[in-house]
Amino acid sequence: MKSFDNFIEIPLTGENLDRYYHRTSILQSIQRAMPHFHGKLLDAGCGKMPYKEFILQHSKVKQYVGLDIESAIVYDENVRPDFYWDGKKMPFEEQSFDGVFATEVLEHVPDPSLFLQEVTRVLHNKGFLFFTIPFLWPLHETPHDEYRYTPYAMERLLKEAGFTKVQIDPLGGWHASMAQIMGLWLRRSPMSVHKRKILTQLFFPFYKYLLKKDQKIVGEGQMITGISGIAYK
Repeated sequence: MKSFDNFIEIPLTGENLDRYYHRTSILQSIQRAMPHFHGKLLDAGCGKMPYKEFILQHSKVKQYVGLDIESAIVYDENVRPDFYWDGKKMPFEEQSFDGVFATEVLEHVPDPSLFLQEVTRVLHNKGFLFFTIPFLWPLHETPHDEYRYTPYAMERLLKEAGFTKVQIDPLGGWHASMAQIMGLWLRRSPMSVHKRKILTQLFFPFYKYLLKKDQKIVGEGQMITGISGIAYK
């Protein structure tokens, strides 16, 4: 499917300024982590598994398993998880997977410690968890939008769950944050169709300029759009 709503081919147009940077930053994080993907991979909170074929084609993953909560939103009638779970215990034996993949999931988990403990349980020794989490993003899938995490809170939760090596990276700095807020305002805030069209045309060059100038830094006083990370058991 080639459209602005795609997760892999994401053209920059006036119609997708609300999600362009969000989607591209997640994809770029997956691409950077791809050399670590191998063996049997669990997509926890899989939804419609938009990255499944991309990962199978570009990594050493041999088996891709989708898992989602029993009450999950159905994004695509033609795509179903391979397994469902109750949010308390995943339906797998200990050390069943080489890796766990969780994009834009942890913000919806009521008990992140329990979720991460289950991830640790089903991972092989030295297995990995790859994740992305939004930081600057509207309320979504309400009322099941639970948290926004700082990198420091996420690192603490991972180590408490038994992960020993943790790498967390920012998704976007001040410029990308401004661009993302601008894009969300232009495409999602209440306004007339005519006004939206005019403002989108007006701000589009500035949006592109902001993304070009962005620098991703984590530290006091910085702004981020989200975080990605990889952690090893």
